[in-house]
Amino acid sequence: MNASPEMDFDEMLSVRLQVLRREHRDLDEAVHALELSGRPDVLTLRRLKKQKLAMKDQITQIENKLIPDIIA
Repeated sequence: MNASPEMDFDEMLSVRLQVLRREHRDLDEAVHALELSGRPDVLTLRRLKKQKLAMKDQITQIENKLIPDIIA
């Protein structure tokens, strides 16, 4: 049996999900550090939070694709 060295779609989504979660966590830490600074740059803070929210939406979309919708 020949195993394909290429990843299937679900595996690619799983890898993308891991990367997005790591980037989301990094953004969260950056936002937290900026908020703890004496006088945070409001525009930068707003931009980072917006990126974080968009990333969370991407994470949710991928999770929905990977987790089947089972009706009980």
